Amino acid sequence: MANVKTILDTRRAKSDGNYNIIYRITHFKKVYTINSGYSIPKLFWDAIKNEVSSDHPNAKLINIKLFEEHYKIQHALLMLDDQFTIEKLKMMLDGKSSDKAVDTFEVFANKLIKQMLDAKRTGNAIAYQAAVNRLIKYCGKEVSFEELNYELLDGFIHHLKASGLKQNSIASYLRSIRAIYNKAIKHKLVGRAYYPFSDITVKVEKTPSRAISKEAIIKLNRMDLEVNSAEWQALQYFMLSFYLRGISFTDMAYLKHGNICGNRIEYQRRKTHKHYSVKLFSPAKEILNNFRSNGDYLLPILSNSITEDSVEAKKILLQWIKTTNKYLKRLSKQANLPISITTYTARYTFAQVAKQLRYSNEMIAEALGHEYGNKTTNIYLDSFDVSKLDEMHKNVIF
Repeated sequence: MANVKTILDTRRAKSDGNYNIIYRITHFKKVYTINSGYSIPKLFWDAIKNEVSSDHPNAKLINIKLFEEHYKIQHALLMLDDQFTIEKLKMMLDGKSSDKAVDTFEVFANKLIKQMLDAKRTGNAIAYQAAVNRLIKYCGKEVSFEELNYELLDGFIHHLKASGLKQNSIASYLRSIRAIYNKAIKHKLVGRAYYPFSDITVKVEKTPSRAISKEAIIKLNRMDLEVNSAEWQALQYFMLSFYLRGISFTDMAYLKHGNICGNRIEYQRRKTHKHYSVKLFSPAKEILNNFRSNGDYLLPILSNSITEDSVEAKKILLQWIKTTNKYLKRLSKQANLPISITTYTARYTFAQVAKQLRYSNEMIAEALGHEYGNKTTNIYLDSFDVSKLDEMHKNVIF
């Protein structure tokens, strides 16, 4: 339980030479302070009784006020008990109910995560939850936003490095925590003065190329695999992603019969909500015909009964991706590829082959649905003609 003591803060004098009288709150070896609003010269402080000495002209009045506030703090600490945070204490001292006290980092984060899940932003919700769980596990208890300072985060970063996490995984956790903190500031749960990320650089390392050559694509496509085997199915999904201009596994799984409009597939990407119009060339048609799903979806990954973008759907997709990557890794070894391919390699490979064919970064970014250069400038630029994207698409896959 926290305890309180009235002391004279002799660490630094005010401009008039007086020192502030403060209430020092100690909780599990952590110290917090609340200013009493009174300041006196050092010679008028009785360090034994922890009160203003009788020599001071206003000693009696000040001591009564200090005692009353000390009692008020002590009573609030008793009421909070194990639920103590400095924010909750300050709220109670301001006359607000402890039930309406400022949320801890975890409580506020969980509210944001629930809002994301309600809005079907499942991917972001899962990323936030992973970061929150990791931080709370490191802290060993709930932490307030004021406690989430540079020292704590620096220790958290070193802990993650010592645990063997790669820099980009650490950066992902920090971005989520930073986003939660920024939202807390906007909700007036913590002041900007406490913002701990000003001195923390969220570094991202450039990863080695995860693309393979056009020759490797051809080699994979010529592998003699048993139809409908796990390896065959994994390779079909990989090739379909490549043939559909690097479509992600998630977006591919959500494709429905209604997304096919003539010789094109029209869909909205789950991650960015950007609209895609992709030409359906013969290799992609052949793969889709191989599956011929009887359900609403083109591929037999999700069932009709699943709620789109739900946590359950996300878990199913993550398991499918994990399993597919397992078999793609085996195929990589069988084909003696320089790297182990994954479901995302198809997207990287489409971009690399297009680059090797001397297409511009702008056109490749347009094909993949990325912003290139300045986002504000891009608003005023016309999109590339669809026929030009189709031409590049054809030259990459054939």
